[in-house]
Amino acid sequence: MVQELLTAGAAAASGCLLYAMAAARVIKQYERGVVFRLGRLSGQVRGPGFTMVVPGIDRLRKVNMQIVTMPVPAQDGITRDNVTVRVDAVIYFKVVDAANAVVEVEDYRFAVSQMAQTSLRSIIGKSDLDDLLSNREKLNQGLELMIDSPAIGWGVQIDRVEIKDVSLPETMKRSMARQAEADRERRARVINADAELQASKKLAEAAHEMSEEPAALQLRLLQTVVAVAAEKNSTLVLPFPVELLRFLERASERQGEAGPRNAAQPHVPDRHEAGAGEHGP
Repeated sequence: MVQELLTAGAAAASGCLLYAMAAARVIKQYERGVVFRLGRLSGQVRGPGFTMVVPGIDRLRKVNMQIVTMPVPAQDGITRDNVTVRVDAVIYFKVVDAANAVVEVEDYRFAVSQMAQTSLRSIIGKSDLDDLLSNREKLNQGLELMIDSPAIGWGVQIDRVEIKDVSLPETMKRSMARQAEADRERRARVINADAELQASKKLAEAAHEMSEEPAALQLRLLQTVVAVAAEKNSTLVLPFPVELLRFLERASERQGEAGPRNAAQPHVPDRHEAGAGEHGP
């Protein structure tokens, strides 16, 4: 009798141990457990730690609550200004409602991926090439809103969407390179012309000041000679004022005109010479 009781007790203990082992579940800190009892959602979402389910009746499904980084495959499209581009992106999302992520959608990862691809194609068609290259922050926000709207019903929250790379055709790259080079050359010419204008204004002011003080021009000439002589050159170039050449030319012309005029006039005796002629013998 005692042996039968011991055997029955051992069998019961073994059965309880087997039941506990079959019913015991451990949920990690970054997971949540969704329990289905006979195919229906049962109770609240199970938190992290140790939990029990009914073997054969309950089915526990664990859902990862961590942020998922998912690359979006590169999509070919035509921008609003008729340029063919190839754009790829990356999306960051996480599950905020484990029950909806399991019940409302078959595979929330695949659903988010497909939604991201279609939204990326839509963004490409609505944007210009310049926006894709320089105004990505605005496009990222628009892409995030487009994906987040249906994902809320799936228990998924979109944290961030980033456009990684925009691939252009080789012909478009060459055209953009020529455009950038032309723009840089234009700016260089404008800066050079502006510098010439400012220098001419300063030179005009300096010339005005030197015209009032002629000695300033001579001092400037001497400074130039000193600067050139300091370089130990074998040849010394002295700037000669053009105004001085013109003065000498005008002086020579006046002297040449005065010479023939004096030679053509007859000699008229003065009063002393005339008196001497009358009283002479």
